[in-house]
Formats: sequence, C-alpha cells, structure tokens
Amino acid sequence: MDFSIQLSSYYPDPNYGGDRIYRDMIEQAMLADELGYDAVSITEHHLINILMMPAPLQFAVKIACMTQKIKILTSVTVLPLHDMRTYAGELVCADIFTDHRLMLGVGRGAFAYEMDRLGVPLETSREKFDESLDVLQALLNEEEVSWDGKYYQFDPITIMPRPVKPLPIMMGVLIPEAIYHCTKRGFHIQTTPLSGSNQHMLDQVNAFNRGKEELGTAGEHLTLSLSRLCFVSNSEIDRNKKIQMAHDYYGRFDNVFTGPGLVNNGMIKPLAREMTLEQTAENLTICTTTEMIDKLGIYADAGVDRFIMNINFGVDQAEILDSIQCFAEEVMPHFTSRPKKAEHKAA
Repeated sequence: MDFSIQLSSYYPDPNYGGDRIYRDMIEQAMLADELGYDAVSITEHHLINILMMPAPLQFAVKIACMTQKIKILTSVTVLPLHDMRTYAGELVCADIFTDHRLMLGVGRGAFAYEMDRLGVPLETSREKFDESLDVLQALLNEEEVSWDGKYYQFDPITIMPRPVKPLPIMMGVLIPEAIYHCTKRGFHIQTTPLSGSNQHMLDQVNAFNRGKEELGTAGEHLTLSLSRLCFVSNSEIDRNKKIQMAHDYYGRFDNVFTGPGLVNNGMIKPLAREMTLEQTAENLTICTTTEMIDKLGIYADAGVDRFIMNINFGVDQAEILDSIQCFAEEVMPHFTSRPKKAEHKAA
C-alpha cells in the first residue's frame, strides 16, 4: 500500500493569509517527497474557506517545480465547471510541465453552495459531468473531434499540443454501487468514507474489488485510492484535542456538503454535528503509530492501493510536518519498502 498527503487547505482565520496557507502546503509536499511518499493530492473548490484550491493545475505545476519525483493527484477536478475545449489543452500542458507526474482525478462536484453560484447546480451536474468526461476523453485521444450534445456543440477541432502519452483518469466516487460501475468501465477509483464507519469503507473497497475481478485481465492495472482524516498523536490529551479540532472541521464541512450551505464572505459557518464527538473519534484515524499500524492493516488487507492522508484540519504547521515525518518513519515501513528518514526544514 502506497501513501499520499492530501494538500487540502483549511482557512478558518483569514488573517493567516492565503499566501501562507499555500506555502505551508508546498512545504508539506516537499517533505513528503523527501520521505518517499508516493503522491500528494490537490482538491478543487471555489468560493469557500475549506478545501480551498481554485487553481489545482497551476498548483500542481508549482509543486512539481519544488519536488523531485512525487506524483501529483487532482482529488478531484470538478469537470462540469470547466470548458473541455480549453481544459484539455491546459491539462496536456500541466502534464508536460509536471514531467508526467500528474494523475487526473475527476468528479461532478459535491457542494451545492459552490455549484449553484458557478452556474452548475448539483441537480444537473451529473448529466453535464458525463458529457464533459466523454468530450475530454475524445479530445485527448483523437484528432478532429466534433460534438453535437446537450452541453457541447462544436465543429471539428484538434487539441494542441497533443498528449505525449495517455493520462490515467481516476473517478472520484463515494457510493459503493457507483464505485463498482465506474470500475467496470475501466477507471481508477478515488473514494473516501469521510467520517463514516470502517464497515462503510469496506463496502467501498469491496465494490471496487468486485468490479475489478469481473474485468479480469483488462482490470489488472486499476488502482483504488482511499482518503481519510489521519494524524499521529502520541498522548491521550493531544489525541482528544485533535479529535475536537476534527469535529469542528467537519461541522463546517457538513454545512456545505449535506447541510444548508451557510457561508458569509467566503467563510463557512460552523454548525453542530448530528454525529457525536465519540462517533467522530471512532471513525477517524487519530492515534499513536502503533494503533495506526493496526488500523491501516485493515485497509491494506482489504486491497486499498493508496491511502490518502487528510492532515489539514486546523492543526499548526509544525505539528503537521512532525506527523508527516513520524508516519513515514514509524508506520510506512510496515506497508512499503520506501525510504524511512529525512530531516525537514522550515520553508
């Protein structure tokens, strides 16, 4: 099982500054690269102060310039917000500029507040996503593509420059049955149980494994990446503090994901969660390295190919870097033969 750091910015205090937020994320990526993590992943979200990254391809290029070999995943690009006729060319350029370390994860969008204000309400985003994905694949794989659909109508065009090599596409999807069908279509999968139970996670993994098995040899190359909030904590007091921070973080996340979408000047209002603090603690991976090895063993045994660690939920940067390093030195060697140690320095 490989490991990735999710570079998802959380911006509860606007006085901290967007420039500092992104410098922190670059520092995390550089340390992950030094320590032998397989990848970093970048979200795409607009207009809100959680998962705040309105320019993922630009950020991917910046990360590639500051690192040596780590892969860079989009987790995920919200296809309905882009025009595929221009996005395809931007994607090819980003793949070239990142030395082909870019891995494209795509999705339909998840937050009604964001999608409504950008003109693609969730009620229609699935349909537009499906057509956008078909257009994107055609433009990347063929020349002189024309289209006559509901959302795209255009005369023959050829995206320039042409792709140097095929770019793997990973589908961002949460519902187990949808994971199964996307796997059967030949897509890599990115998913997350969010703060759901281990059983929900296993249902997601089993859906992927079922689809991959039914594909036979045609599906042998497909991979499953699974994201979850994860943090190394070496004392009960610290663990309880981090769990409370995660609980507060999800109070904002739930507001725009399943809640009313109450946002003021870009700042999401924290709401009381239906899930208790104890349930949050049970469903997240905030624990000692020994406990984490046991918890992640379940993921590895189930067949997860890449575990994506969401570590940005309001914790101080110095603690984040320490957690990244501690995880690499004490947890990763149990699942991978990658290098164990590197010293991190402040950016």
